[in-house]
Amino acid sequence: MIPLITLSHGSRKKSAAAGITALTHEAGRMLETPAVEAHLELAEPSLDQVVATLSAEGVTRAALVPLLFSNAYHAKIDVPEAVKDASEKYGVELLVGPHLGTGSDVASVLAQRLRADAPTDAHVILYSVGSSHVSANESVIDLAHTIALLTGFSVEVVPATGGPGAGGAGVIEVASKHKAVHILPLFVTEGLLLDRVIDQSANIAAATGTNFTYSEPLTTDLAPLVAARYHAALSALLAHI
Repeated sequence: MIPLITLSHGSRKKSAAAGITALTHEAGRMLETPAVEAHLELAEPSLDQVVATLSAEGVTRAALVPLLFSNAYHAKIDVPEAVKDASEKYGVELLVGPHLGTGSDVASVLAQRLRADAPTDAHVILYSVGSSHVSANESVIDLAHTIALLTGFSVEVVPATGGPGAGGAGVIEVASKHKAVHILPLFVTEGLLLDRVIDQSANIAAATGTNFTYSEPLTTDLAPLVAARYHAALSALLAHI
C-alpha cells in the first residue's frame, strides 16, 4: 500500500494538531492505507521527519495531499520546496495530489455544515485566513457565492488577515448590520487566527446586539476530499503503465 501524507501549514496553537491527526486517520481509514500527518512549520512532525521515518521503514513512494484551500504562496512555493528537499534527501518518491482548493466539493462540505449549524435567519460570514494573492482571495469570494447558491443563505467573506475590513474589526462591521450572524470557518482545524474572533463572540454579540453563532473547523468532514486527492496523486502512476 502507498501511504498517505497530509501536509498542513501548522499552527502555534498546540491543540490544533489534533484536528489534523483526526482528519488524517479518518482519510487513511477510508482508503485502507497507512496515513500520517506532517506540517510545513510551527508544529511537528515536519515533512522531513515523516519522510525520514517512512524511508527507514522501507517505503519508497508516498502520496501527499496539501491541506491548503488557496493556491497562494504556501501551495506554490513552500510545498514544492519541502517536497523536493525531503524526496531528494531520503530517496522517497512523493506523489503530490491537488490541494483542497475552493471548488465545488469544498463548497458542498461547507454547505452541509452550514445547514446543520446556522439559524435560518443568519447572515453568514465565510471566515478565511486571507492572502496577499488577489487571485486566492477572489477564489474564496467565488466559494462564498457557491455556498449561497447551495443553501439560500446570504454569505460574504471576511478574512482573518489583510488590513481594514479583516479580522475582528471586519466581523464587527458585518455584525452591526444584521440581527443574526453565523461564522463559517474556512479552516481545516482550530488555530489562533480563528480563536481571536470566536473567543470574542460574546463581546461582539453584546456590542452589536447581534445573535452571534459559529461552526467548528471542518476537520474530519474533509476526509472524503483528502481521499479523492490521494487517488488523484496516484493517477500520475498510470502514465507509466
